[in-house]
Amino acid sequence: MPKKIPLRQCLGCREMKPKKELIRVVRSPEGEVSLDFKGKKPGRGAYVCPNPECLKKARKAKALERAFSAPLPDEVWDALEAQMKEAPDV
Repeated sequence: MPKKIPLRQCLGCREMKPKKELIRVVRSPEGEVSLDFKGKKPGRGAYVCPNPECLKKARKAKALERAFSAPLPDEVWDALEAQMKEAPDV
């Protein structure tokens, strides 16, 4: 029997994709929001494609605010976009 592949939904394009293909956005217990490329950081996670367009769509739809039940300041969005640009290929 083949091993089950965990799927997660991208907050930008709303497509279900294998968890390994997505970047995890995590809100730590202290309230800090960052990108988690390894998927191991503690905290509440939400997933987005490694495509800056998906991050823009998620921002427009306020998807991360809903996922984390907290407003995100513009500095956080800018930091996420910068992290995505300099990210290693996932």
